[in-house]
Amino acid sequence: MVGNIEVMTSSLYQNGAISNHNGLEEKLDEFRRVLGKSDGDLLKIVGVGAGAWGSVFAALLQDTYGKFRDKVQIRIWRRAGRAVDRETAKLLFEVINSREDVLRRLIRRCAYLKYVEARLGDRVLYADEILKDGFCLNMIDTPLSPMKVVTNLQEAVWDADIVVNGVPSTETREVFEEIGNYWKERISPPIIVSLSKGIEAALDPVPHIITPTQMINRATRVPLENILYLGGPNIASEIYNKEYANARICGTEKWRVPLAKFLRQPHFIVWDNSDLVTHEVMGGLKNVYAIGAGMVAALTNESATSKSVYFAHCTSEMIFITHLLTKEPEKLAGPLLADTYVTLLKGRNAWYGQMIAKGELSLDMGDSISGKGMIQGVSAVGAFFELLSQSSLSVLHPNENKPVAPVELCPILKTLYKILIKREQDPPAILQALRDENLNDPRERIEIAQSHAFYKPSLLSQP
Repeated sequence: MVGNIEVMTSSLYQNGAISNHNGLEEKLDEFRRVLGKSDGDLLKIVGVGAGAWGSVFAALLQDTYGKFRDKVQIRIWRRAGRAVDRETAKLLFEVINSREDVLRRLIRRCAYLKYVEARLGDRVLYADEILKDGFCLNMIDTPLSPMKVVTNLQEAVWDADIVVNGVPSTETREVFEEIGNYWKERISPPIIVSLSKGIEAALDPVPHIITPTQMINRATRVPLENILYLGGPNIASEIYNKEYANARICGTEKWRVPLAKFLRQPHFIVWDNSDLVTHEVMGGLKNVYAIGAGMVAALTNESATSKSVYFAHCTSEMIFITHLLTKEPEKLAGPLLADTYVTLLKGRNAWYGQMIAKGELSLDMGDSISGKGMIQGVSAVGAFFELLSQSSLSVLHPNENKPVAPVELCPILKTLYKILIKREQDPPAILQALRDENLNDPRERIEIAQSHAFYKPSLLSQP
């Protein structure tokens, strides 16, 4: 196996400041004991995928525990060969020179000259190359700590104790099918923490959704009890810059409780929760409705009234959909509500909706945007619409007293599908949907959902 790994000295820096390691070694030792690690046996953690959140998550771990090199190894995998375009190289050079701590670090590591040459157009930088220096291609303006980068997937994961899934949901199946081939001879399964948000729709043998944790389970045969989901109200760059944030790690108690304690930091509070389904589905749903939120904001010149009307309707649709999927879903409150709010307010999906509505981006450009990464809400719109439009899932319409496909009770989802997938309507159609005089009070949709009359266990492939 030939990989591309840069071994670096211990990183004491977190955005230029020396971290406080008081009590961290004890916390690391406690987690190592939970995993049964003996003295001299490294705890091996690898992030798979180097988007904004995946990179920040790995960098946070590196900043927190990377000092203890005899006890833990933290690495991140990303594909090799992704070139950095000239405009991004110029922006990167500006960022470097605006941060004295970053500039000094690169000079000390004899890495500054290549950025000068790239700025002048005399050489090409690559995404895995700049990640070693702490620059994520999807988040150039937020320098991270230097990281150990691996470009050979087999080398990265074959003996990892903890794998953090940071690839988009649209790529999760493919990446983990490859990983599954490398794990066929493993005696004990690793722990997998998925950060991915989104779903796939499948129609056979019955219509159902497939979440990223399910994709990982089917691709690798790692037991579901070893696969967890972490999500919360967070913007990656703000978390790395120590904005206070919180998150929930969801899954079986065996692993979520010790992981929550291990991941918790003073500015990043991690709670544990048993309801993996609701949190993972909400993680995909919020991206769907964030695109619409961005459109509404752009089309109404940031009207607070219009955005609040949209928020009321979209959250009622989200509650309705989660009640189709699980009998007793976690309420849309606390961190779940906050996660929805921050994504509608500032996430990349909301930004995408704004750019589409303003005409600054075209749907023909696809859903992978330079400098932003994958806009996961687009594929999720298609998946949720396809799933909820199946006649076999019909529910009773509250007003018309006749069976209809569930999507007929989700006018915003229907409109987003017509705009983004079918391209039958333009972005202003989202305002028309909100202003429809026949639109029901969002409260009615929530009451219908909470009656449990619409619960469809088959949607999660459950008997």
